[in-house]
Amino acid sequence: MPEPLVIWRLTDGKPGHMQQTLGLAQALSRLTACTCLDLDLRERASGLLDVLMGRFPAGAGLPRPGLVIGAGHGTHLALLAARRATGARVVALMKPSLPLSLFDLVIAPSHDGLSESARVINTLGVLNPMQGGEKQPGSLLVLVGGPSKHVQWDDATVLHQVAAVVAMLGPEASWCITDSRRTPGSLSEELRRLYGERFQPHAGCPPGWLAARLLFTETVWVSEDSVSMVYESLTAGCRVGLLQLPAGRDSRIARGVAHLVATVRVTPFAVWQETQALQPALPFNEAGRVAPLVLARLWPGGAPSSVATD
Repeated sequence: MPEPLVIWRLTDGKPGHMQQTLGLAQALSRLTACTCLDLDLRERASGLLDVLMGRFPAGAGLPRPGLVIGAGHGTHLALLAARRATGARVVALMKPSLPLSLFDLVIAPSHDGLSESARVINTLGVLNPMQGGEKQPGSLLVLVGGPSKHVQWDDATVLHQVAAVVAMLGPEASWCITDSRRTPGSLSEELRRLYGERFQPHAGCPPGWLAARLLFTETVWVSEDSVSMVYESLTAGCRVGLLQLPAGRDSRIARGVAHLVATVRVTPFAVWQETQALQPALPFNEAGRVAPLVLARLWPGGAPSSVATD
């Protein structure tokens, strides 16, 4: 029996980056036997000298990897050092700050502006590990973000739209509202005052609360600054409405959201207000779509597990 593919998942401690690499690692594990090891670069970072010397102290004593993945600029030198030290293939998620030719594969959201090629796989948004489950009819979750360079944040606009959505719910509906670490404190307090026990502050949510909630939630309303939450909700198979805000500067992120609207995967509040209907959930699983492409491109000859034992 072939040995499992050993994956080193390099992390920089940033939740968004960790979600991306976790999404890819889990999708790969559903296709082939994998052993995934997490290496926290905050404990043992790598620099240019490690790349030049072909050493990777953070991996000392660990099983030799066949694949090393990382997301974020802080992982790029570590990816290259790990490849020099172990001979593993390396995959960078999101557009790297270093030349593409230094990586075996780059997986980047299309809004990063990279052309698809043998070395580049474009995705709709960033990868995530969400999975869909059996939806509870009538269940609803409102996700409120906060100030962002991509929008002009306005508490009153958000409160107005949340109130309109909630007003349409029947007394038997299962719903709640949660904020985020970017939500202004004054807005969180107003949400608590208005909605009482229906308001679940993010600081009080146990680990994994959101992922578990998205499994069975039928409809999710997301303030459009929270782009990662939009894609996670879509991946979980939820119908998604956008709480709209005045646009900020023209940005790659904003264009990505505009594409979701144009392809009728999400429903802006203004459209919902006119029609009282949300677009139905469509299949959306970018990590699951990308995983077989990763295996085929990095190991076109077959079983990737053989690389781990070279």
